[in-house]
Amino acid sequence: MTKRISYEEGLRLFRFAPLDELQDLAQAVRFEKHPKRAVTFVLDSNPNYTNICDADCTFCGFFRKKGAKDSYFKSVDEVMHHLDFAKRAGLTTVLLQGGVHEEITVDYLVSLVKAAKERYPEIHPHFFSAIEIWNAANVSKISVKEALEALWNAGQRTIPGGGAEILSERVRLIISPKKMTPGGWMQLHTTAHQIGFRTTATMMYGHIEDPEDILIHLDSLRKAQDQFGGFSSFIPWSYKRDNTALRRKVRGWAGTDSYFRILAFSRLYLDNFDHVAASWFSEGKETGMKALNYGADDFGGIILEENVHRATNFINKTDHNGVVQMIRQAGFEPLQRNSFYQVIRSYEGVDTVEVPVEGRVQEQDQVAILSSHE
Repeated sequence: MTKRISYEEGLRLFRFAPLDELQDLAQAVRFEKHPKRAVTFVLDSNPNYTNICDADCTFCGFFRKKGAKDSYFKSVDEVMHHLDFAKRAGLTTVLLQGGVHEEITVDYLVSLVKAAKERYPEIHPHFFSAIEIWNAANVSKISVKEALEALWNAGQRTIPGGGAEILSERVRLIISPKKMTPGGWMQLHTTAHQIGFRTTATMMYGHIEDPEDILIHLDSLRKAQDQFGGFSSFIPWSYKRDNTALRRKVRGWAGTDSYFRILAFSRLYLDNFDHVAASWFSEGKETGMKALNYGADDFGGIILEENVHRATNFINKTDHNGVVQMIRQAGFEPLQRNSFYQVIRSYEGVDTVEVPVEGRVQEQDQVAILSSHE
């Protein structure tokens, strides 16, 4: 695929092209960009510092209102317990996220970054989605750029792509009208790119969007990548309906084939993205492994801690060995990477991963950490 696909061509291709045709085209592009049969992954966890949120997103089953008996807002020291768990488990990255409310300031976010960098220099702080930084800037009465610069000066270098959902104003007004402002997610990410941050891009599909909305989303990402080049990868996942208000409006069109179609088409349309990620975690292990044959070259992380999907009763678990084995079972060679998508370990000739004694964290240890603070 040498010629860029236009929006109109893309819409026709996404709607009508046979899935096996998209698959063949996507795999050709994938191997053009990444000739070896290798798939990368990261050792990470995804804890939360608060579940209190006033955004009222209809697709979310995780948030709680302030004062709810199971709500929490953690101190810096309490959050550091999660990084201690990550260190003992041998992880390299922590993706820290939370809700948004009037007590979250930029100073609080900066203090989390500084503490993480000082106490756990071996852990990469992949912290805070766009809405969290945007909210903290508003609470602190400073600009988004000033908030991002404060995080950069504290030592943060990457930002996760959560909170994009579908970058269509029609969709935003239905599923999350209180979340940021029109174009807010993209504005924050492109501002971050200009400062020097690397960020990921995501998409949550399978609710009330149309193919046109998906093309709007992908086209917005492609244009921003043309301009600033700051996105490391694209990661789509399907909406999980249990315990969410949005489930009453969902059309229910999205199944496994839809995931494969979106992955393959994204690889074709996002011609300026180096990486497209499949997910064993969000789609299930079997689907995740099959998805590696639809244009994906990355497999996400092992995600030892996670509470947002868990809140919708969608739970998948694995470990270091599990991810290595899944990638091999799918017919590829695993490569461990960091948050900058740089390879830091290969597994050629290694059947299983031997975890150092200090890195072995039993599940009851994790439960103790979580229950004492949540």
